[in-house]
Amino acid sequence: MISVDDIKKLRELTGAGIADCREALEETGSDIDKAVEVIKQKGLEKAAKKADRETRQGQVFSYVHGGKIGVLVALLCETDFVAKTDDFQTLGKELCLQVASMDPKTVDELLAQEYIRDPKLKIDGMIKGVVGKLGENIKIGEFTRITI
Repeated sequence: MISVDDIKKLRELTGAGIADCREALEETGSDIDKAVEVIKQKGLEKAAKKADRETRQGQVFSYVHGGKIGVLVALLCETDFVAKTDDFQTLGKELCLQVASMDPKTVDELLAQEYIRDPKLKIDGMIKGVVGKLGENIKIGEFTRITI
């Protein structure tokens, strides 16, 4: 029997829905760590299915570090509803910090970089995780980094 506390804990860790958490826990015999991996994998599979969907909404995010480095990132999604979610907003801010810190030259280079807060995670994987959670395609439109 899957406990409500385990479902709650898994939801807090992953942001996945109740049914997905219950299914992952059943699949892994209530092993929270393994269930987190199952949910991440399902998120990546969902992201792959959405990769061709058109992204015409989104938001431009900005970050200025010490008055010497400025970054603008255009993050695109399918609907303005998703663009307003906390997960999308957090992703945009984290991408700005990544660009400011690591100075990628192209979107492909940025996607291949290790995430500054978790070197085990690539930026591409971080975006796919949010895609799986929110259920919409998300892409980096473009970015600019200015330094003085």
